[in-house]
Amino acid sequence: MTPIEKEKTLAKSYEFDNVEEKWLQRWTDDGSFQAKMEEGKPSFSIVIPPPNVTGVLHVGHALNNTMQDVLVRYHRMCGDNTLWLPGTDHAGIATQNVVERQLATEGKGRHDLGREAFIERVWEWRKEKGGTIINQLKRMGASCDWERERFTMDEGLSTAVREAFVKLYREGLIYKGDYIVNWCPRCLTALADDEVEHEDRKGKLYHIRYPFADGSGDVVVATTRPETMLGDTAVAVHPDDERYGHLAAVGIRLPLTDRTIPVVFDHHVQKDFGTGALKVTPAHDRDDYEIGIRHSLEVMKVMDDHGVMNDKAGAYAGLDRFACRKKIVADLKEQGFLVEIEDYDHAVGQCYRCSTVVEPTTSLQWFVSVRPLADKAIAAVRDERINIYPKTWYNTFYSWMDNIRDWCISRQIWWGHRIPAWTCKDCGELMVESVDPDTCSKCGSANLEQETDVLDTWFSSALWPFSTMGWPENTKELETFYPTSVLITSFDILFFWVARMMMFGIHFMDGAVPFKDVYLHALVRDKHGKKMSKSTGNVIDPLEVMAQYGTDAMRFTLTAFAAQGREIKLDEERIEGYRYFINKLWNAARFALMHVEECDASITDVVSNHKELPLIHQWILSRTAKTTADVRRALDEYHFNDAASVLYQFVWHEFCDWYLEWIKADLFSKDVTKRDQARGVLLHVLETILKLIHPITPFVTEEIWSVLPGDRALLVTSEYPLVQPWRNEKVEGQMELLMGVITGIRNIRSEADVHPSTKIDAFVLCVDGEKADLIRSFATAISDITRLASLNVTAEGDKPSDAATYIYQDIEMYVPLKGLVDVDKEREKLSREQLKVEKSLKQINGKLGNEKFLANAPAEVVEKEKEKQAELEAKLAKIEDAEKRLAEIG
Repeated sequence: MTPIEKEKTLAKSYEFDNVEEKWLQRWTDDGSFQAKMEEGKPSFSIVIPPPNVTGVLHVGHALNNTMQDVLVRYHRMCGDNTLWLPGTDHAGIATQNVVERQLATEGKGRHDLGREAFIERVWEWRKEKGGTIINQLKRMGASCDWERERFTMDEGLSTAVREAFVKLYREGLIYKGDYIVNWCPRCLTALADDEVEHEDRKGKLYHIRYPFADGSGDVVVATTRPETMLGDTAVAVHPDDERYGHLAAVGIRLPLTDRTIPVVFDHHVQKDFGTGALKVTPAHDRDDYEIGIRHSLEVMKVMDDHGVMNDKAGAYAGLDRFACRKKIVADLKEQGFLVEIEDYDHAVGQCYRCSTVVEPTTSLQWFVSVRPLADKAIAAVRDERINIYPKTWYNTFYSWMDNIRDWCISRQIWWGHRIPAWTCKDCGELMVESVDPDTCSKCGSANLEQETDVLDTWFSSALWPFSTMGWPENTKELETFYPTSVLITSFDILFFWVARMMMFGIHFMDGAVPFKDVYLHALVRDKHGKKMSKSTGNVIDPLEVMAQYGTDAMRFTLTAFAAQGREIKLDEERIEGYRYFINKLWNAARFALMHVEECDASITDVVSNHKELPLIHQWILSRTAKTTADVRRALDEYHFNDAASVLYQFVWHEFCDWYLEWIKADLFSKDVTKRDQARGVLLHVLETILKLIHPITPFVTEEIWSVLPGDRALLVTSEYPLVQPWRNEKVEGQMELLMGVITGIRNIRSEADVHPSTKIDAFVLCVDGEKADLIRSFATAISDITRLASLNVTAEGDKPSDAATYIYQDIEMYVPLKGLVDVDKEREKLSREQLKVEKSLKQINGKLGNEKFLANAPAEVVEKEKEKQAELEAKLAKIEDAEKRLAEIG
């Protein structure tokens, strides 16, 4: 690779806009993200969870893709053959809805265009708008191999879909049949169980009297959907329920109709629940459908696909289902059949796309028989061929997979993979083929009609890990990168997508799992733990965040919050806080460049004799080694937040606050050896920091890297730091002791409000001779850092008069404050502050002690008051400590 064209130096402040644009272009031009397939190297691969082609970047995408990019950049720098394969999903229902809404503004519907013209219109929309989210992911710095971008309806994936469908059909794992499905009357299509979202609603439970056919009595049944009673074809009771045994020969007269329906005896009924009688509507309820199958009941559909009552509904035909409900209830009441209406909270199923209430109904659909596939996936997880992180998801996975139902894969829309099945209109033969047939395989007729339904979007997505690498062909990509290393996705599509990829991957790839690890991250909520929504106004838009704080600040924040199994409560103030961290790194680099920019890069060779270096350099090298080990372990184990936390602590507190402060004197020293040692270690540690943190904050690190001494290739493809043998716990212990002494003296100065420029005297009482000698040997450094006039270290002696005290381990520090502090004035100031804090605390304690306030105030308001209470209590404790110190002075 060509060396980076060097800037002269770093700008005074980090202007992220220009920097981000520059490096995005440079990485692209240099081919930095292209996957390599070199023999003998380990491979690391991820396939991106393909966002919908209709999508716009939201904070969930930002989290998910930041985590993926951190791992991809890390493994690329580790020298692995690394592939992050991008792409988008055609999103059948969602995309069709977008284009239909577009047509509606022109006063047209899809049927006005016809199928072929409508599909062309969708492709036009995709060409014009479909790249939006891809460009936004690029803006985030996602280091995908963009030359390999795939689309679930591109030519290669379409071939894979057909091959998979035909193979499953010929193996008897795809079938067509009547079955109870979830039906969306708005989208006019069947939905899989996991495409139905359930929302708790306040509804009504209607208790209806069903007379015995012989007039000898009646039984009361209850329902939340009285309009479905028109499709009742039985009443079910438990076989052991003696109350209803005589009804086998009698039957039930169905109210509002002239029909008599049988009583069936089924163990599904709970005889101790309600009256022990259940109305059975096989065409409009899943459990009732199963009862109907067991007892050969008539399946009577009383609604059409639009949710409108049909001819079977008699006098109610033509009414919308909810209008029919009102009319039925009124008629039941008028005719004396309505016993009671009860308030009833229950979960209502809604279409995941348009939120229309779903109607269970029978329909002729295509299904995948998933039990044999699910058993293989379960075995792969149990055998630890697939690992799930966090481990709390295992039980949920097993429970769902053990109770899985056959998967309805047909959708009654136009946009999607059209099912490759043809029916001969002359002889009725059904053909399922990979290639469009010209004639009937049975009678030779050319009068063929293709199935009009398309496949569920998740069918093509389930093939994603291997279809994107060229399956059904045997490709170099599959040989190198399959199985993929890890899948990172949100927990809410564990069954929509993850489980199905497991099933299809193992089945089609000869038992090879699609990924070795699955990392399920939580949803991103607001700072109070509430779901983000436009209606509540609490949405954090990542595009706005990047524009305001910079992409690196957002990426670091999301990484820092990504703890396994923990809900992510995102606060914009934290993003702003991490922007300060980015600025801190920038300023530290500017300071370092002042001293190393004219040096040869070989100056870092001083670290090879690390044991001969002064204590401060040995310490920072030891901490660098520890940090490197901790970060590598955290990333290898998917503890993203730990990696961010370790780097934050090391960069801000150890490197900036301590090391840079300590070596200033050496950097300006006339002693060439001292100066070069400081410069060499400083440059080496800065280089290591930039490499360690680059996967999280790629832009700022690449910019700083580009101005460091020497000819340099891009940071993005440089080698990730290995753990060097620099760890020295004895050195770290010695430095901790010295830092403890410095911190103690600083705290006394700060608490006593002594001006930073004022020279003070300090006394250290240390009975441990070895520790005392160490402190004495660094008296000059301690005095320079804490601005001391004198430092006296003794093993015994009395406390100086009028002195403030600080104790660290077994060491006592004293700073005489007489003449430096006006004790009476300070006492008066503390007294005023104490009264103010106590008054505020009394008000808050009153609020939090008020049960009415606690019961009625929003949770976030109560939480805020508790935070204020804790802050005030801590402030009061500090005031009391300050008063004690003043008492010591006199």
